[in-house]
Amino acid sequence: MADITAQMVKTLRETTGLGMMECKKALAETDGDMKAAEDLLRIRSGAKAGKAAGRIAAEGVVAACIADDGRHGALVEVNCETDFVSRNEDFIDFARNLAQWVAGNDVADIAALSAAILPGGETVDGLRQGLVMKLGENISVRRFARHVTEGNLAFYLHGTRIGVMVDYTGGDEALGRDLAMHIAASKPLCVSRDQVSPDLLERERQIYTAQAAESGKPADIVARMVEGRIAKYLAEVTLLGQPFVKDPDRVVEKLLAEKSATVKGFTLFVVGEGIEKKSGDFAAEVMAQVNQVKVDQVSQPG
Repeated sequence: MADITAQMVKTLRETTGLGMMECKKALAETDGDMKAAEDLLRIRSGAKAGKAAGRIAAEGVVAACIADDGRHGALVEVNCETDFVSRNEDFIDFARNLAQWVAGNDVADIAALSAAILPGGETVDGLRQGLVMKLGENISVRRFARHVTEGNLAFYLHGTRIGVMVDYTGGDEALGRDLAMHIAASKPLCVSRDQVSPDLLERERQIYTAQAAESGKPADIVARMVEGRIAKYLAEVTLLGQPFVKDPDRVVEKLLAEKSATVKGFTLFVVGEGIEKKSGDFAAEVMAQVNQVKVDQVSQPG
């Protein structure tokens, strides 16, 4: 059996990013064959990733990158199970490197991104599985958005949990950042009224109509009440209709007009948005596990 040296373990750790004991064990099982040990760890990390895949991952980070040309940019959301892992530097670096790669490469969807080969020669999913093995949690690349523009791009990250990228023309860099910060704070659904989903608008109209009808007012008054509520709703959910967060006396549409600027589009990611988080009594779960251990001990033959 080959002697497993500290240098061999160190090299394998640097290659895989996994723990010292895992690397030492893999080298021992493969008789010091570095390549075979790396393959073994990849197989195991894949198996661990598969076991973890069913667990809810609603924590994580949003990462952003604008390419040096200023015309290509990307937002990426990567999820994990706990806030603790979301602060891990390896996890954060994975998300940042992914955003940088997406900014410079046209990729169709998450499946294509997972299969993409990064500069180090590893696939995105291979690196993800390595993180699962190392950190012990379900980790998933949930979504990404790539912007390509003839105008300007700006992004804003509120910590690592909210990310915005905005595509605009005119104005200056300060305006771009202000717009991104506004979107992060006010969370509009779209840029302008004509982009609001007709189905969503009809749903709101039905609700307002039912509410107004309960007032007992004449039909013409009810109709005017509904249209007033719809106008207010559109102002609340569209970027152009919202009061600018830095100057609530001006709506964003007026701010843009003053700067001779327009907004072509934006992407807003909030970590875990739309993911149903598991709720439960942690203490009860611990006691249930303790009780199960006691049952198992009693059931074992003495």
